[in-house]
Amino acid sequence: MPESVAVTGGNGRLGQHVLEHLTAEGYRTVNLSRGKRDEAHSDAYVRTDLLDAGEVYGALAKSDPDAVVHLGMIPTPDHTPGYRTYESNVMSSYHVLEAAGELGVDTVALASSFSAIGGGFEPDPIRVEYLPIDEDHRLTPSNPYAMGKQAMEVAADGFARRSEDAPETITSLRFPWVVDDDLARETFVETDRTLAGLRDSEHFHTQRNTLCGYVHAADAVTLVERAVEASFTGHERVWVSAPDTSAETPSADLTAALYPDADYRGPTGDDENPYAALIDTTKAERLLGWEPTWSWRQLV
Repeated sequence: MPESVAVTGGNGRLGQHVLEHLTAEGYRTVNLSRGKRDEAHSDAYVRTDLLDAGEVYGALAKSDPDAVVHLGMIPTPDHTPGYRTYESNVMSSYHVLEAAGELGVDTVALASSFSAIGGGFEPDPIRVEYLPIDEDHRLTPSNPYAMGKQAMEVAADGFARRSEDAPETITSLRFPWVVDDDLARETFVETDRTLAGLRDSEHFHTQRNTLCGYVHAADAVTLVERAVEASFTGHERVWVSAPDTSAETPSADLTAALYPDADYRGPTGDDENPYAALIDTTKAERLLGWEPTWSWRQLV
């Protein structure tokens, strides 16, 4: 089992949650980030430009981790030129995978995204063939952020095919929007989450294009820990989601209204969880022993 973990982007919102959790669980943690330290959870901090191959190699060598969690990428495409957004996702991940392989780090977890499917930040409505989506669903990204996430996953496939100088275990975690209690209360509980309310919201396009998906930070960090502890060989992609949607409309009805061309394979109104997520996390459960437990409805 790994004893030390380097977390890139530990200054970020998710990164801080991950460092806090892993440190509390007894791991020695190192934050690899640009700029000055902006968290108080890690055991060590190494200032690192993740787009510089030499700095990544040197920072990992200095940190001497057993595993790497790579979160240090531009989180949205809104405030940077397209090529910078793409470069951040693709090249930083390549540098991390290459340095980890050369230094004998066996395990790497990569922050992929829901956007890889061709949703999220896409200007057009998402195209889904069936719901809930799983890892077999086709990917049709077109914006720089989403294309970068897909390219990152393809690069991880390539490293996994190497017979040497590559991590043994690589997991791409396709995160949706990550919330904490305050953000969930503000966004979900204090607004109208019925289908009519969603349609009236200025964020309707984004909600529709992310399948009303989300995950709570508490579940996200548990999944990261499971990926750090994973022992499979090769590269695997896993979808991440809360157990339900962020909508107050049953998932069958939500699908019929917003994704009428999709083959709906989820629960109906008579099932125990009629609001079940439109993102299938069965593979994460099977491969990593992870199940999401936190729902925004428990705040109501």
